[in-house]
Amino acid sequence: MHQLTLRKIVDGLNQKEFSSQEIVSHYLDRIKKFDPQLNTFITLTPDIALKKAAEADALRAKGSNALLLGVPVAQKDIFCTDGIKTTCGSKMLDNFIAPYDATVVKNMNQAGVISLGKTNMDEFAMGSSNETSFYGPVKNPWNIQTVPGGSSGGSAAAVAAKLVPGATGTDTGGSIRQPAALCGITGLKPTYGLVSRYGMIAFASSLDQAGPMAQTAEDCGLLLQSMAGFDPLDSTSIEKPLPNFNAELTHPLKGKTFGLPKEFFQAGLDPHVAKIIDEAIGVFKNLGVNFKEISLPNLSHSVPVYYVVAPAECSSNLSRYDGVRFGHRSTKATNLEELYKLTRAEGFGSEVKRRIMIGTYALSSGYYDAYYLKAQKLREKIAHDFALAFKEVDLILSPTAPTTAFKLGAKSTDPLGMYLQDIYTIAVNLAGLAAISLPAGFVENMPVGVQLIGNHFSEPQLLNAGHQFQLHSDHHQKTPIGFE
Repeated sequence: MHQLTLRKIVDGLNQKEFSSQEIVSHYLDRIKKFDPQLNTFITLTPDIALKKAAEADALRAKGSNALLLGVPVAQKDIFCTDGIKTTCGSKMLDNFIAPYDATVVKNMNQAGVISLGKTNMDEFAMGSSNETSFYGPVKNPWNIQTVPGGSSGGSAAAVAAKLVPGATGTDTGGSIRQPAALCGITGLKPTYGLVSRYGMIAFASSLDQAGPMAQTAEDCGLLLQSMAGFDPLDSTSIEKPLPNFNAELTHPLKGKTFGLPKEFFQAGLDPHVAKIIDEAIGVFKNLGVNFKEISLPNLSHSVPVYYVVAPAECSSNLSRYDGVRFGHRSTKATNLEELYKLTRAEGFGSEVKRRIMIGTYALSSGYYDAYYLKAQKLREKIAHDFALAFKEVDLILSPTAPTTAFKLGAKSTDPLGMYLQDIYTIAVNLAGLAAISLPAGFVENMPVGVQLIGNHFSEPQLLNAGHQFQLHSDHHQKTPIGFE
């Protein structure tokens, strides 16, 4: 059962080949067996899941046809879930029981999905390796000595090990696509504003976007259909009719033009990864795609711009964690000022503290114009470069990550090296674009991802290209040894 794609699970449930209770029980058994090796979950909810599976079977027997009725998934532990611990991978929220559902959770519940639990993640989504979590690092199922990527590493590793057929993630600078690439699955970062951020614990509000992670592009389209939609509770949500995201899956790619940004294929890209990307380009050429070299001249500024804008926004967003209203509270304080200082010192990990300090400095009097304002101006130039490129090409192709998964601990004392893991993904968030990472091959049995970038609201075109690529490749069908 666990080798079935999400699409085939839906079909199997529709055709009564198995029940929701059977498929949910199967995945819960796999989690119990394999998760101790991987640490992909922070919280499991088996009793709730089995109860909802029984309810889904009863509804299906009555003729209900909700999009994903009875289908098991996992939720990244950044989404508030009513009555269930929601930690964001931090000691600060270790005792926090969410009093409401995030809109993503609510929408998916209405579509009939059954959550098996909350997946591990980098603390407050700050990290590229899933090593900053208060609950310990997640292991990559392709080699448990390596990282799964981050911050959505728990979701990526759980899908790769077939512990769930699909999961939610969030992407602030690549946190869906990079772990998807390192774990050999498909991950879609939607257009900014397409999926509500209400109830999604904020890191950087102008960059964060929720999205799906699954085995295939088609599965990601199904999950996105259940997640997306206008939300009046989110001021950044875009009021726009939702398309059928999978409507164009079967469209031929012949005659399409993909751009190859020369800045993405320069120093820093592992030559073995580059070879896999060349092979992926060959698959698309065989499908009739034309390729054109393009330039994104301001792309080199994307990492420094991101690491001014994102920390500045996180400094503001995380100021609410002060020990007064909710979450961790220091027991050592003797006055209010000590309560603030000790609570934050005890509750936040080193990476979160580092980014808060950088952000506070960038926003401080005398430095705002020199750093934050300049970064925002460069951000506009980066977005403008993409806008010009999309006048010439339909989609842009690039590597997702510069290397395959690295060893646990290899970059823990090298923040800059860790930040450069997102060099190919960050610009997409700065411009608010849509992008997808697809399994493209392997280097020494470790997955490599190829990234496709689209203009705003290009999700159907991205899913079409991803689906066609997966019809002519089998990398997404591979399972890590030991997890078959």
